[in-house]
Amino acid sequence: MKNLFEAGKLLLLDMAATLFFLVLYLLTHNVTLSVVLGMMLGLAQIGWQFARRKPVDTMQWMSLFLVLGAGTVTLITDDPRFMMTKPSVIYVIVGVVMLKRGWLNRYLPPIAVELVPDVAVIVGYAWSGLMFFSAALNLIVALNFDVGTWSATMSIYGIVSKAAMFLISYTVIRAFAVARKRRLAGVRPRDAAPMPS
Repeated sequence: MKNLFEAGKLLLLDMAATLFFLVLYLLTHNVTLSVVLGMMLGLAQIGWQFARRKPVDTMQWMSLFLVLGAGTVTLITDDPRFMMTKPSVIYVIVGVVMLKRGWLNRYLPPIAVELVPDVAVIVGYAWSGLMFFSAALNLIVALNFDVGTWSATMSIYGIVSKAAMFLISYTVIRAFAVARKRRLAGVRPRDAAPMPS
């Protein structure tokens, strides 16, 4: 599951410009300053990758173009909702990627992949569903509420929903893996009735 945390960290980095915009906007209430500095952070992230001679993956490019596009429209219209809707686009894209059968297997230890690949597929689809739901919720809140309400709602929801899904995923996969390992080893669960002699 360590790899799943790594994936979460990468998603957070992809959304850094939007989060930076949000924090600046809440502190300054200046749309122009917040958007321009958010766009500059997006460009700086890509520049940093180039300076370190690291490859820039597709998600990073997509995030940059979304920041630049949403930021430009926000500057033209003086409406922060365009930046607020960017996470919905990212959630949808991540949700689509998570529809790939077995995507979660690369984040699991080899024993889990061996014992519960079918369970991991179902859990992977559940993660995808969460991403689509998050995209819809973000869009509804961004288009109907002010920046303060949006930031509080989506920040709390984002942390709680992902943490809950992680714990549920871990618990379900582990429970099925332990049960199957016991069954394969011929070990009965402690609460099972004794075998007749």
